[in-house]
Amino acid sequence: MTRRATLLVVLALVPARGLLAQRGGASYRDPALPIETRVQDLLRRMTPEEKFWQLYMIPGDLTDPASDYSHGIFGLQVRGAGGASAEAVELDSLQRYFVERTRLGIPIIPFDEAVHGLMQPGATDFPAAIALAATWDTALVGRVAAAIGAETRSRGVRQVLSPVLNVATDVRWGRVEETYGEDPLLVSNMGAVFVRAIERAGVVATPKHFVANVGDGGRDSYPIEVSDRELERVYFPPFTAALTAGAQSVMTAYNSVDGEPASQNRHLLTDVLKGAWGFRGFVISDAAATGGATVLHMTEPTTESAAGHALRSGLDVIFQSSYPQHAPYLRAFLSGAIPPPVIDSAVARVLRVKFALGLFEHPYVSPDSAALRNGSAEHRTLALDAAREGIVLLRNAGGTLPLRRRPGMSIAVIGTDAVEARTGGYSGPGVHPVSILEGIAAKVGAGSVRYAPGPGRGVDDHAVVPAGALSKASGGRIVPGLEAEYFGDPSLTGAPVAQRVDATVDFNWTFTPPVPQLSREWFGARWTGSIAAPAEGIRRLGVSADDGYRLYLDGRPLLDRWAKVSGGVRMAEVALAPGTRHDIRLEYQVSRGDGKIQLLWDT
Repeated sequence: MTRRATLLVVLALVPARGLLAQRGGASYRDPALPIETRVQDLLRRMTPEEKFWQLYMIPGDLTDPASDYSHGIFGLQVRGAGGASAEAVELDSLQRYFVERTRLGIPIIPFDEAVHGLMQPGATDFPAAIALAATWDTALVGRVAAAIGAETRSRGVRQVLSPVLNVATDVRWGRVEETYGEDPLLVSNMGAVFVRAIERAGVVATPKHFVANVGDGGRDSYPIEVSDRELERVYFPPFTAALTAGAQSVMTAYNSVDGEPASQNRHLLTDVLKGAWGFRGFVISDAAATGGATVLHMTEPTTESAAGHALRSGLDVIFQSSYPQHAPYLRAFLSGAIPPPVIDSAVARVLRVKFALGLFEHPYVSPDSAALRNGSAEHRTLALDAAREGIVLLRNAGGTLPLRRRPGMSIAVIGTDAVEARTGGYSGPGVHPVSILEGIAAKVGAGSVRYAPGPGRGVDDHAVVPAGALSKASGGRIVPGLEAEYFGDPSLTGAPVAQRVDATVDFNWTFTPPVPQLSREWFGARWTGSIAAPAEGIRRLGVSADDGYRLYLDGRPLLDRWAKVSGGVRMAEVALAPGTRHDIRLEYQVSRGDGKIQLLWDT
């Protein structure tokens, strides 16, 4: 059964006529009444479950019968594959279910990413935000944002999780390309024109990540310690500019600010954003950030307590990645951990925006209009203009650029990036993408260009030692896997707190420890057993790890990097003959941060 057929079956299962009749005379259905009157009337009619679901957003659709949306939902992010018209049809089908088949008929807010173009097939990819900032042309960026807004609105998407207004104070941060750079004034101006154009298109802009999600030291989502003066001088201005421009939503950050997770920081969300700044829209978390207090910041014992703290501190909408994840958050709502006035205030903020968007009166869109707007010739020309304006030429030795056809010209193009037409993070597939190689060949002629892939972006001459090559002695026989001992101290002193058999050593402990008895940081591990050389033998053994490790082969030290170090790979020559078996011991310590370790070989 196709997705569409499944969706229609789901719709057919729920009777509509009775639901439409029972709410036909409700005040919230009357567009002539003030929005606040409609909000309060609808709020009085809602059950606790219906209120919760207006504060929960996820990627998803109606195809999974295990997902019960009968109480409604804030909004869904649909991952379409058929282009603009197909997505418009799908979002109309979703809206029809929520408008016609749920008890109160509250429409959803379909949402998506659009940092530099809607992240869907058929949408126009514009230059990355850092390139748009390099144009220094707010009028041009305003036209780009207007095009993004038009394409987004035509499909039925009514909220974008954009723009990124974090000030890029460290170039080592992997998300710099999503930002408008390091200058608060430039970030403020670019963000304001982006927000203004998106909101004028009838789409909710969501400036993010509030606040100071700056990759301190190049690390993402780490604690941020800044003074109030620094917040006011550097990090607040882009957000105040975006709110002045009309942003109706704000997304919180993963990091903590002065010891409080941003998603439950009462000073930031209630005292500053909703209090001093008078923000009347809704605040959403970053994806899975609400529960991050339990696994990233380690400030909450349970997800339920984290949810309660976040809502009481000023968060309105919980953003998660799947339907099943709603369970602990719903328990927090129904347990009484969140005062009813707090819940009602958050729901009212969401409903005000849904009424203001006109979703109750005009929930559907035209698939034909979506097909015409997305990836249009006009928008592709605008994308090209923006890309040209964003180019910054630092040096042009010998007048090499611009390239021109010349007799006897020979240009070498080297590297896999040249043929991949990569458009950056948060990008859709684009419309008619042109690779670097294709662009150069079109300019000077294919006969003048020679391409070689080069070494690629990484050297893949090693692999994780597979489970079948590792074994241990147990009760007089050989069993698969290595004996694993986990210690409550990086020095591996004392008795292990847990023992088990690990099939291989290939771990990345980001938010949880290796075993429940350990903390997420400050632990040690030891793996012992034997390794069997395959038919081609083993040329090298090695380790990829964060923090310290020691590798022994047949009782002799092979690699010793016991001090705390940044992640990296080290390999040692061993030349183990095919079919031979050798004793192996690997010791590992984590003192702070994530734990990551792999046992590697070259065969």
